[in-house]
Amino acid sequence: MGKLKIEGSFVALITPFNRDGTLDFAGFRTLMDFQAAHGTSALLIMGSTGEVSMLSKEERQKIIATTVKFKKGDMLLFYGCTGTSTQDTIAQVRFAARQGADGAIVTVPPYICPPVEDAVRYFLEVADASEIPIGVYNNPGRVGTDLPAAAIIRLAEHPRIVVDKEAMARPAQIAQIAAARKDISLMCCDSPNLGLVMPVMSLGGQGTANMTGNIAPREMAIISRPWRTFEDAENCRRTYLKLLPLLEFHYSAVNPVPVKSLAQALGLPTGDLRRPYRNLEGAPLQHGLEIVRQLGLTAQYQFPMG
Repeated sequence: MGKLKIEGSFVALITPFNRDGTLDFAGFRTLMDFQAAHGTSALLIMGSTGEVSMLSKEERQKIIATTVKFKKGDMLLFYGCTGTSTQDTIAQVRFAARQGADGAIVTVPPYICPPVEDAVRYFLEVADASEIPIGVYNNPGRVGTDLPAAAIIRLAEHPRIVVDKEAMARPAQIAQIAAARKDISLMCCDSPNLGLVMPVMSLGGQGTANMTGNIAPREMAIISRPWRTFEDAENCRRTYLKLLPLLEFHYSAVNPVPVKSLAQALGLPTGDLRRPYRNLEGAPLQHGLEIVRQLGLTAQYQFPMG
C-alpha cells in the first residue's frame, strides 16, 4: 500500500478557549467547519499555532478524542504529538492512532537541541512505532536542531513518513529535497520572512503548512495548490502577492499572537491567548483589522466583527 498523499493547504489551527480558560469544543467544531467549507486539505491541531506547549497532557488527549468526531469530508486531521522524549512522543502518537487520527506531526522535543543524527534516529523510532502517517516538522527556530537536506531525504524513505514541513531560510535545501524525488509531500511554513512559499511551489512542492488559513482559507488553498498548469502558477503568484500584507502581519510577533488576536477581533471563537502570551491590542491589532478590510476578507467570509 502506497503512502498517504497530501496536497494543498495544511492549516495549523488555533486552539479555542472559553472565557474561563477551558477548552471550547463548540468553538473547535465551528473553526473546523469553516476550514472544511473553504478548501483546506488538512488540519494540524495542536501545533505551535494551537499553543500546544501550554496544554496539559489531559487537555491534549481530550482534544484528540473529541475533535476526531468533528471530521468533515476528505479534510485530514493531523495532531501535534511531540513529547518531551522519544518514549513520550511515541505514547502520544499511539494515543492519537487509537482515537482515529489521520496522522501526527512531530518535531524534535524542544529545548534539548540534539545533534542531527540523534534527531534522525528519533524520527525513525517514532515512525517505526506508529500505526498512522507521520509528518516531520523541521523548525529550528523553535527546537534548536536544524535538519539538513540529507537528513530529510533519508527520513523520506520511511514508509510512514509522509510530510516534510520546512521552516528554515534556505531555498537551496528545498531544491535539494525536490531533486531527490522522494515519495513525500514537501510543504513549508508561510512566513514571508523565511521566503519559502514560492520556491517550494515552483520546484514541485505539494503545498504549504500554514497559519494564515485561519483567516484566509480560500486564498491559502489557491497559493498551496500544486502547479500542474501555467494557470496554477499564475494564480499562486497573484494571490501570494495580494495576501503578502496579511502574511507579514501574522509574523510581526511570535506565533500565534497576531493570528489568534486577529481571529478573536473578527469574531471567530478563539478565546484569549494563554499566559504568558498576551493578545495584541491598540494600533498593532487595528493594523491587522485594516489589512483584512482592505483585502475584502471581512465581507467575503462574513466575519461577525472587524
